[in-house]
Amino acid sequence: MWGRGAAVLCWLLLLRALRGAAGARPCSPKFFGRDAMVCVCSAAYCDAVEPVVLPGAGGFVTYESSKAGKRLQRSEGTFRHSLSAPDLVLTLDTTQRFQKIKGFGASITDAAAINVLSLPAAAQDHLLRSYFSEEGLQYNLVRVPMASCDFSLHTYTYADVPDDFELRHFALRDEDTKLKIPLLRRAIAMAKRPLSIYGSPWTAPAWMKTSGSFVGKGTLKGRAGGKYHRAWANYFVRFLDEYAKHNVTFWAVTAENEPTAGLINNYPFQCLGFTAEQQRDFIARDLGPALANSSHRDVRLIILDDNRLHLPHWAKVVLEDEQAARYVHGIGIHWYLDFIGPIQDTVVPTHELYPDVFILATEASVGSHFWERDVILGCWERGNQYSHSILTNLNNHVTGWTDWNLALDLEGGPSWVKNYVDSPIIVDGSQGVFYKQPMFYHMGHFSKFIPEGSQRVGLIAPKKSKKTPLEYTAFLRPDGAAVVVVLNRSPQNVTFGLADTVGLIQAVSPANSIQTYVWRR
Repeated sequence: MWGRGAAVLCWLLLLRALRGAAGARPCSPKFFGRDAMVCVCSAAYCDAVEPVVLPGAGGFVTYESSKAGKRLQRSEGTFRHSLSAPDLVLTLDTTQRFQKIKGFGASITDAAAINVLSLPAAAQDHLLRSYFSEEGLQYNLVRVPMASCDFSLHTYTYADVPDDFELRHFALRDEDTKLKIPLLRRAIAMAKRPLSIYGSPWTAPAWMKTSGSFVGKGTLKGRAGGKYHRAWANYFVRFLDEYAKHNVTFWAVTAENEPTAGLINNYPFQCLGFTAEQQRDFIARDLGPALANSSHRDVRLIILDDNRLHLPHWAKVVLEDEQAARYVHGIGIHWYLDFIGPIQDTVVPTHELYPDVFILATEASVGSHFWERDVILGCWERGNQYSHSILTNLNNHVTGWTDWNLALDLEGGPSWVKNYVDSPIIVDGSQGVFYKQPMFYHMGHFSKFIPEGSQRVGLIAPKKSKKTPLEYTAFLRPDGAAVVVVLNRSPQNVTFGLADTVGLIQAVSPANSIQTYVWRR
């Protein structure tokens, strides 16, 4: 009897080991200095994370990444019912309900597509699977520039024939049909979760602008309701039409990428200026009606798509106008000036004023400021910056977070204006490899475990507890499971507990680490 039982047990253990081996592949590490580790992927090999399988009742699963070298490393544990608890216990409070999540993702720019497609076919597949598949981060948001941006090889729009008000010469470019659309189709095919794709324009055709140029200070000619504004609104519809012909449909568009950039003298790359008042009138008279009267009437419209320090003013101007507000679904925010626009003074009052309008983080990248290096391979601190921003946003009503370029080269480009920045994946096309940076794994601690439809809930620390270096957030997923993400940016290990109705998790957050805990309730 024991012999047969032992054989069955060994067989079950072997099956479990094989399942783990098939689902998860470890990082192939490469160091660019002490603690500066990337995971190397090629056509032959790439690390992967197994699809999330939750343990039975009374158990939990932890995923951990750390400066010490762990990368989404999985472990399991059991809830305790002991009387002894650490000083810091975080208690899940599901009676506190906050925003529902839209998702997480990145942008497929011309530059990102060029980099992905510079790799051998099998390595391209590894890169896309790393982001979109069940063995990767399971991104569900993709932002797509409408024509060129700073991360293109040259400047262009889809209607560069002067005075073509009827847009008879409107046409997608090779950058769409040969680069971005093929990658979008591949991502859609390998993603188990539905992708929500959203478009953002950088500039109108030069002939529509007061500057007569793609760059520099300039707005649309004329005024809302006029022929230039009407043509620019119809440009959005034509863009959606043309992508639909390639079986790519959009969840949303933003009214303009960084509309305040086009109000700045000598702005160095593609832009189109709008004040809040000008955006309000363009939406009320032109863009809103154009979308509503098209086959794309269900496409969401997002305003601002610029630094959050413009809130709540921008939202008030646009949304207190009934004609404009009826067309607006969301507000997009960028992270570049967060240090001078605290979230409590910008996003929080905006949400309180307009609780039914979602707020989505639509762009972030490290290395953009003049005092920052463009690319720093293996930099853990840059991962911390991502997670700190995501946690701050999630804990203050924001519904998701979109990274900038999906992949860049070793220089942080290509960018026609040399506006190089960093990216979670850096491609070395000459070697046929790509590097997954700490930022990549930090993103995964959110995107993989907090699917669309998850709702943030309370996670309460006792008032008597000392100030803790831990940052954290909690969600209930559509499948009923609980998710808690804990970030420790400090150089010390921190002992803490997680309490829920199923019991207590006795945990340690290692120095310089991020953890995701998931359990059935």
